[in-house]
Amino acid sequence: MDHQYSSRIQKIEAVLDKWLPSVPAVPSVPAEPAVPAVPAEPDPAWFRDVFSFPEKMPAASAAKLSGAAETLRSLTLPCRDLLSRGGKRWRPLLMALVCETLGGGDSSLPLSPLAEFCHNASLIHDDIEDNADQRRGKPAVHLLYGIDTAINSGSFLYFLPLSCIDSWAQGAPAHKVYSLWGMYMRRLHLGQSMDIAWHRDCEFLPAIDDYLVMCSLKTGCLARFSAVLGVCAAAAVNAEAAAHEDALAQMLGEAAEKIGVGFQILDDVKNLGEGLPGKKRGDDIVEGKKSLPVLLYLHRYPEQRGFVSRCFAAARAGGVGVGETEEFIQAIASAGILHEAREQGMELIAQAREVFNKAAPGGFKIHEEGRKLLVGLSDLIS
Repeated sequence: MDHQYSSRIQKIEAVLDKWLPSVPAVPSVPAEPAVPAVPAEPDPAWFRDVFSFPEKMPAASAAKLSGAAETLRSLTLPCRDLLSRGGKRWRPLLMALVCETLGGGDSSLPLSPLAEFCHNASLIHDDIEDNADQRRGKPAVHLLYGIDTAINSGSFLYFLPLSCIDSWAQGAPAHKVYSLWGMYMRRLHLGQSMDIAWHRDCEFLPAIDDYLVMCSLKTGCLARFSAVLGVCAAAAVNAEAAAHEDALAQMLGEAAEKIGVGFQILDDVKNLGEGLPGKKRGDDIVEGKKSLPVLLYLHRYPEQRGFVSRCFAAARAGGVGVGETEEFIQAIASAGILHEAREQGMELIAQAREVFNKAAPGGFKIHEEGRKLLVGLSDLIS
C-alpha cells in the first residue's frame, strides 16, 4: 500500500484503539490462536468517557468496574477480535480524505470510530442472520463467543462510537453528527431488512433497480455517511467549506454511495468467482442471497428459475461443497454474467472517481494532495 495511505490509516487505527481497548484474553475454543492485544487498556477514564460515570466516582467503585475483566471481555473482546483480523478501513480513510481535500486537515480523525465501528457491528449481526461460519479467515464471532455475546457486542459496537462525538473538540454542533448517525443507521437496517426478506422468499425475484436500492441502503449508506462526516468536519474548521456544506455533502455523499454499491457488486462477483479472502467461495448461494449476478442470470434466462431454485436448495442443505453450487457458478460464469456484473460495479466506482476529480462548488481552493488520494482510493477498494 502507498505510504500516503498507510500513514493515514495508522492515525485512524490509533483512534480506533483508543475507543476499543483490549482485555488480554482468549475465548475457550480449542485450537484457536490468541487474539492479539492492542496497546490500549481499559481504565477508569475509559469507563467515564464511554458510560458517562461521574468524574468523582468512589475509588472502590471505579476499581470494581475497571477490574471486572470477565464482564468487559464479553463486551469488547469479540469486537476487538473482529477488528484485529484486518479490513481495509476504507470508510474512515474516505472520511479523512474528504475532510483533508476540503481544507479540514486531520480534524475528522476523532470521528473515525463512527465510520468503522458501525460497519464491523453490521458484520457481526450479518453473520448471525446468515448463519455464516467464517469471517476474515476465522470462525464467525458468534461461533467463537456464543450468539448471545455476539449480539450484545455487535449492538455495543453500533453505540460505542457515539462517545467520540462528545469528545470531539472541533466546535461543530454535536447534535448534527448525532442526527447523521441516527439517519444512516436507520437506512442501514432498512437495507438489511430488504436483503433478509428477499432470501427468505425463494420465489420472489426483485428487479435490478430494487437490488441497487437495497445496496445503496445496506452498503452504500455507510460510505455516504463517511463522506458526509468528512464534509461536516471540514466545515467545522474551514469557513469556505462551511459556506458550501450542503452542496458538498450532496455531491460527495452521492459519489461515496456509488463507491459503496460498486464495492458490494464486486464482492458479489468475487464470491462466485475467485472467492473472497477469509470466506468460502459460493457461500452467498448457501445463504440464498439474490446478488446481482444471480439476478442478472434470472432476468436474462427466466426459464432457468427451476434450475436456480434446485441449486439454492441443495446448497442450503449441503453447504458450498455440493455439486449444485459449482454447477450454478459455472452456469453464471459461462453466460458472461460475472463479467457483466463486474463491469457494472466498476462503472459505479468510475463515476465516483469523476466526481472526486471535479472542482468544489464555489471554486474555493482545495487540498490537491487530498483530492489525488481520494481519486486513487477506488483502486485500493477494488
